[in-house]
Amino acid sequence: MTKSTSASSAPTPMMAQYLSLKAEAGDNLLFYRMGDFFELFFDDAKIAAAALDIALTARGEHDGKPVPMCGVPAHSADAYLARLIKAGHRVAIAEQVESPAEAKARGSKSLVARAVVRVVTAGTLTEETLLDARAANWLVAIGQAGGQLGLAAADISTGRFEVAAIDPHNLGAELARLNPAELVACESCDHQPESALLRPRADFDSARGEARLRDLFGVATLDGFGSFDRAELAAAGGLVAYLDHAGKGRLPFLQPPVRRHAGGHMMIDAATRESLELTQASGGGRAGSLLDNVDRTVTGAGARLLAADIGAPLADRGAIETRLDLVGFFFDDSGQREDLRSALKALPDIGRALGRLVAGRGGPRDLGQLRDGLNEARLLREKLARIPSPPLLLERLLPLLDGHGELVDHLARALVASPPIDAAQGGYIAEGYDAALDELRNVGGDGRRAIAALEARYRESTGIGALKIRHNGVLGYHVEVPARAADTLMAADSGFTHRQTLAGVVRFNAPELHEQALRVTQAGAHALAAEAAHLEELTALALGRRDAIATTADALARLDVSAGLAQRAAEGGWARPVLVDDPCFEVEGGRHPVVESAVERAGERFVANDCSLSESRRLWLVTGPNMGGKSTFLRQNALIAVLAQAGAYVPARATRMGLVDRLFSRVGASDNLARGRSTFMVEMVETAAILAQATERSFVILDEVGRGTSTYDGLAIAWAVVEAVHEVNRSRCLFATHYHELTRLAERLDALSLHHVRAREWKGDLVLLHEVADGAADRSYGLAVGKLAGLPPAVLARADEVLKKLEAGKAQTGGLAAGLDDLPLFAVLAAPVEERDPLRDAIEALDADALSPRDALDAIYRLKMLVEHG
Repeated sequence: MTKSTSASSAPTPMMAQYLSLKAEAGDNLLFYRMGDFFELFFDDAKIAAAALDIALTARGEHDGKPVPMCGVPAHSADAYLARLIKAGHRVAIAEQVESPAEAKARGSKSLVARAVVRVVTAGTLTEETLLDARAANWLVAIGQAGGQLGLAAADISTGRFEVAAIDPHNLGAELARLNPAELVACESCDHQPESALLRPRADFDSARGEARLRDLFGVATLDGFGSFDRAELAAAGGLVAYLDHAGKGRLPFLQPPVRRHAGGHMMIDAATRESLELTQASGGGRAGSLLDNVDRTVTGAGARLLAADIGAPLADRGAIETRLDLVGFFFDDSGQREDLRSALKALPDIGRALGRLVAGRGGPRDLGQLRDGLNEARLLREKLARIPSPPLLLERLLPLLDGHGELVDHLARALVASPPIDAAQGGYIAEGYDAALDELRNVGGDGRRAIAALEARYRESTGIGALKIRHNGVLGYHVEVPARAADTLMAADSGFTHRQTLAGVVRFNAPELHEQALRVTQAGAHALAAEAAHLEELTALALGRRDAIATTADALARLDVSAGLAQRAAEGGWARPVLVDDPCFEVEGGRHPVVESAVERAGERFVANDCSLSESRRLWLVTGPNMGGKSTFLRQNALIAVLAQAGAYVPARATRMGLVDRLFSRVGASDNLARGRSTFMVEMVETAAILAQATERSFVILDEVGRGTSTYDGLAIAWAVVEAVHEVNRSRCLFATHYHELTRLAERLDALSLHHVRAREWKGDLVLLHEVADGAADRSYGLAVGKLAGLPPAVLARADEVLKKLEAGKAQTGGLAAGLDDLPLFAVLAAPVEERDPLRDAIEALDADALSPRDALDAIYRLKMLVEHG
């Protein structure tokens, strides 16, 4: 928004100040502090009023027009900020940077100085009320140098900071993994996601980025953190520059950057993540996802780490085994597991408390959380250190839980047991920590007791039993009496001075009260100043150990994840996967954890299935009816691979598998009309990506490839895709299809084996067994599924008639296997349709077993009418 002033209508000093700040804020909404409210004006007010559903009013005029205005109370501003950020807005905060008294000292008509102290954006939040405790809040920056892309990601609420050099083809997969709250990119970058905020090219200069990182971490060289290429430095520099812009010169907490190496994690593209619902369900949100089903963590930090583990499964066998060893320890020792989980459950989120303190948005309660959390971590180490022969990962974590004794002891002496969130009212420094502060409090307390005694004496001397001494921010301490008794104090010799008359009461001052009030207020002001000084000192003390505190927070989170995964495994009867070097995938009694939980809630039993992929049988072609469980079978095996490489036990009796470098899932699709893509186009794009990227170490699940187009085209595409996966990609693959013609490929593709989901018909009804068996399905049971879905009997009867003709024609020509380009599949339908007997059709459509006596009588009358009318 830009507002110019006309020569004939100069803005008021306040409006001039606002316009100057708004120019600085640019496209961000401006929260302009006015006393106890944040006000918005002009277009900002219109946008905010609509987004927040609050009243839009007007204040004065500007350029001869009323000025639109709305406002929110400062004490509840966080709730309104959360709604604006969720709606996609950024908000600049213009605070009063001096008191009214300081402004008045500059001149009686001086305006209180204000400045933009912060820009609130989705990726720069640290406030507890604005964040999801169980989800990371990533800010991601994309930079470019020498034609290569760099990616930097930071969660400033905990200080996590990582960088990576990425192939442009993998940008979507990396962004899908991080699911950033906010994305910024260099304005000259060749790859700019639609959602990215474009920032100046100078911010993404790699040399300047390197200098920013050295200054930020106070080092002469970055070699101690790793070897970063120019693209990574460009992205990291752009991220730090944006944080500096948003914080108006005050940077939040960032740990030293961790470099993500290519190949260090299983690569999972955005389509696969969505298809498998790893961390978010298809309808949005966490409920119904794999993460939601697996999560048994008891801390927010643990939940965030588990989401990161599932989002980026490891590709290093040694690292995975180390995680599994710790999960296995807690799985085997339920007593240790329960003790640990009970202890962790009581811990505050020290990582985010530290983040708020570093960002300058913390308070006494955050220091109290550090004190309590670090003390509990120390006690936890003492308990766990007694374990004989602990797993390697536990040995590594234990030293990280301690080392804060001096800080904890200092905070324990300095703070009250339950410090308040807001420091403005004081009361958070413990008695006995500062003798001078205690004396000030005593003076204030004595003064308040003296004022109470004075109130009693005034009542007695005036005879006014309703007389009270009150306090407010304008008048300070004063005497208040009902209006009907005011005449007694109005007398010239009463010793009271009239201050204010209201509807029902009259207020007075008195010399003795003034003296006592002065003692109280002066002592109170000095006490608040003393506490504020101590708060600053204690905060600095804590920040001096910020890196070590962050390490302790990470260690606690890893313990929580390990114990939580062990708990989930114990609940579900899950087993530890066995990891091997050869590219096999062998699962006994595998289950889909999310579907299994849903089935059990319905009082039914989930049917477990085996899967065995090896070099000689690396491609399974799975046929069978819709609703028979093909898609579930495909997905459950992909999820088992994810869980295993995330370092978790898996929902199976036993699993033996070689590591997966890339996971691909093309199961189901939907239109992407905004990008001009139909369902079939989405399917083909995803399939093309698989064929271009899958390797011999990859795991691929494909379901109904080719179904979105004509029968011939779809069958031809599916045929060619199976051949490509088998001959070129040579990946472990589960391929589900309704094209039974594909089963003929088993005759010449050595590593392809045939399987089907079992079903049978019983007394005219289809029974789905959800069991995977060897060999091809005898048929698709499409008409039986249609009957289950409720298709009208007459439609089913006609479909059966057409199906028999099609199958007869197919048998005569040899089907697709006889030639892809000359199958007259529908030729049999070209002949005229035989004249049909309506009475016969009506009788065949009847389901005698399903008719009630009344239905049977009605059916007889209908049949009689058919006979009578020929």
